[in-house]
Amino acid sequence: MARVKKKEHEKLTQENIQHVITLLSSDKPITKKEACEILNISYNTTRLNRIIEDFQDKQNFRAKRKAQLKGKPASAAEIKEAITSYLRGDSVSQISQGMYRSTGFVRAILDRVGVPTRPASVEERKGYAFLPDECVSDEFAEGETVWSAFYHAPATVVKETTNASYYIEKYGCKCYDVYILQETSEFLTVGGFHAAALAYDLGCLLYTSPSPRD
Repeated sequence: MARVKKKEHEKLTQENIQHVITLLSSDKPITKKEACEILNISYNTTRLNRIIEDFQDKQNFRAKRKAQLKGKPASAAEIKEAITSYLRGDSVSQISQGMYRSTGFVRAILDRVGVPTRPASVEERKGYAFLPDECVSDEFAEGETVWSAFYHAPATVVKETTNASYYIEKYGCKCYDVYILQETSEFLTVGGFHAAALAYDLGCLLYTSPSPRD
């Protein structure tokens, strides 16, 4: 069956579709016209049925995949996907849905690896954030992916800055030229900007085979 194409104004979130299904199957069910209104779609029972069937197919497939993966340790590909998606800005809930794993499973990967927690609100993103012990390092290599405690975002180490002795004497650590990675709205590509960062404001994102199980 062809997947349903969502129009911009339509309210076809998983929660809303599930809400409509619950209302349609209740003791005093709503009409299909009312269901279409809740979903903000044109009154079309054929399309309504297709939306519901598509949703249920996805839910059944997700449940099947979660059952198949239950109890199995995280694979290297899953660890990479969880970390990459989180650093890209996806929520733990979004990542768990895409991986057909529980939110606890995804959170366990991030915690074991030592990926810093990304502040949820704008206010919390102002200023520096605490780095987990697993991320702390005095030195970083060129090309290494790190976490910026100031920008709350992943970054790539470009090079160590010149006048290393100056930074070590004044701040007690090295300083690096880094490229802060940011996802742009245009074509969902990754852009960013250059910045300078002291070593203690950067977090190492290397990990050693975490293998949580669902």
